[in-house]
Amino acid sequence: MELFAFVLELVGAAAFAVSGAMTGWKKRMDIFGVCIMGLTTACGGGVLRDLMLGKVPPSMFREPVYALTALLTSVLLFALAMRPAAFKKARQLELLLLWADALGLGIFTAVGVEAVFAAGYGANVFFAVFLGVLTGVGGGLLRDVLAGDRPYIFVRHIYACASIFGALLCALLRDLAGQRGAMLLCVFSVLALRLLASHYRWSLPRARGTGGETRK
Repeated sequence: MELFAFVLELVGAAAFAVSGAMTGWKKRMDIFGVCIMGLTTACGGGVLRDLMLGKVPPSMFREPVYALTALLTSVLLFALAMRPAAFKKARQLELLLLWADALGLGIFTAVGVEAVFAAGYGANVFFAVFLGVLTGVGGGLLRDVLAGDRPYIFVRHIYACASIFGALLCALLRDLAGQRGAMLLCVFSVLALRLLASHYRWSLPRARGTGGETRK
């Protein structure tokens, strides 16, 4: 893998591991559960991507550095979270989860799109966008299922749509901006959309519950 994409994916793995590990910590899991949550969130999307591309075994097993990065990040975060003064305010925890999840989403969306180009399918924009989004949201989807939560992509502020937008930019502007420029544009656009959506509470229209109430 090209060095830039490799480093970017390591950063994404660490960011998503933080998101998964903190979710496990919030659910009062032990250190093993926290590590599994971090590992699943960091590597789940990549496994789904590689299976779609016919890469068996997935890179998580061929290049253990991603799994090791996720596990080390999870252990360090668990140790930090056990300190009495850590995350005393719920707002601190929510901001950490938001930033880590948004950064991981942007990076893995870009990495997923680039994987399609590297495999020789770059002319198929639909496939590039689809696999970029699958790589971006796949780990978080598995995380939410393991945590017993309704998947984040169905109930929260703009999430999958941010990934779709970033993947489109990455796929369509790759020839113009180059590989690195397109990937960075994807990462920053997804990150910006997620942060703005959280701050301004943007969301898509959603189904109304019984009695006309909507989920908050």
